[in-house]
Amino acid sequence: MLKVRTLAVIASITTIIFVTSATMPEDNEPQYKNLKVLPKKISHDEMDKVMHHYNKALGVKCNFCHAKASDGSNKLDFASDEKPEKQSAREMMKMTNKINLKYFGGKKEVFNHAAMEVSCNTCHNGKSHPEEH
Repeated sequence: MLKVRTLAVIASITTIIFVTSATMPEDNEPQYKNLKVLPKKISHDEMDKVMHHYNKALGVKCNFCHAKASDGSNKLDFASDEKPEKQSAREMMKMTNKINLKYFGGKKEVFNHAAMEVSCNTCHNGKSHPEEH
């Protein structure tokens, strides 16, 4: 009788553990550090899209805003705020977000098959620093 009870308790606990672990969402997305403007839970794909947009709009590579890692490797420390360009990028993101919210309602309005919004490319046109007019 004791063995049957023990087996039943073990089976119940095993079932609970299995069901709990099977219903928990997998968190395969990276947890980015030091995000101050971008969403904290941004997906890897969305982060890649944003960063590739900056690369193209400013004609730069990642090391334009991101500092080298302090371990002596050639890797970048994406969380570091060492380079002032990173803070400038944050300020520009806030500025374009405000402009788009104020003048376009925060949505991409389409006019003549073109999205109406301000982006990095509006001023930079593929250059790291916009031309003065």
